Amino acid sequence: MANEELNSGNPKVDIEYRRRKSAEEMRYQVVSFAMMIFLTFVAFIAVGYDISGWFTIPFILVLAIVQVGFQLYYFMHMSHKGHEAPALFLYSGVFVAFITLLAFMTIIWW
Repeated sequence: MANEELNSGNPKVDIEYRRRKSAEEMRYQVVSFAMMIFLTFVAFIAVGYDISGWFTIPFILVLAIVQVGFQLYYFMHMSHKGHEAPALFLYSGVFVAFITLLAFMTIIWW
């Protein structure tokens, strides 16, 4: 009878299915964390070698954007189903912030 509950085919009841999914999620989070640590080391190396600022600053900003993507999709679970509304609000906020920064930069520089 206990085996029937484990292999019921219902994802809400099937313990083995949940264990596999949890293990998969944990694997994604560990890989994502390792990638973020690696990208941080790359950023420190870029600053440490004292390459020109015209390369270093945009390079670090690109690494930061990649790390934000890892944070959103793996640590904040934005890749899961049912997170479409929070994602919409988040991306809307990012869009408004980008437009605001662009407006202020054009007012100051031109």
